[in-house]
Amino acid sequence: MSLWAIVPVKPLKNAKSRLSAVLSPEQRYELAGAMFRHVLSVLGAVPEVSGALVISRDTKALAIAREMGAKTIQESAISDLNPALMRATMILKSWRVDAVLILPADLPFVHADDIQALIELGRNRSIVIATDHNGDGTNALLARPPGLIQFDYGPGSYQRHIASAQGAGLAVMTYHSDRLASDIDVPADLERYRRMRSKGAFTHLPELSFACSGGLEALD
Repeated sequence: MSLWAIVPVKPLKNAKSRLSAVLSPEQRYELAGAMFRHVLSVLGAVPEVSGALVISRDTKALAIAREMGAKTIQESAISDLNPALMRATMILKSWRVDAVLILPADLPFVHADDIQALIELGRNRSIVIATDHNGDGTNALLARPPGLIQFDYGPGSYQRHIASAQGAGLAVMTYHSDRLASDIDVPADLERYRRMRSKGAFTHLPELSFACSGGLEALD
């Protein structure tokens, strides 16, 4: 049995625009690149993951992916996430892949144990979903077999994916992990970033300084 991961990547230079009030463009680029490399490294450390397929319109991101041993699909400038994910899924399905795992490129604290837990939960015909700290978005989605549901990413996607899977008569399981739930989208997330990085296990992530009412404050 084989499982492949699909990793969608936004253009790195435009990443994390909602952090523009507190991080410079250079900082956001560095952060996005570090998180992307971390996600690919984690996937590569899990024996049950046969490979990673990166989809992006960013040639730099695709080059990084190839350097790290991933397969790539270059999307057009007008490509939307949900159709792009379905196209990638259909490609993997044509390769006779048994399961797909959708994993965003901006999960700084995801660990190999999280990936293995998701895979274990999804051993049978099912959908396994991990959400964010707000219970709103979809931070990981495993489908066995591929193509069982249409992807519907965006605000509120967690509940929509659950409803879609239930409507298809599939078993639906939710995986809870503080590491996997920790994405970095808005300034309030940076405090969690600081706390997690200070534990010493995430030195692959850049130390950042961000603008606040008192000037620049280091996240260290």
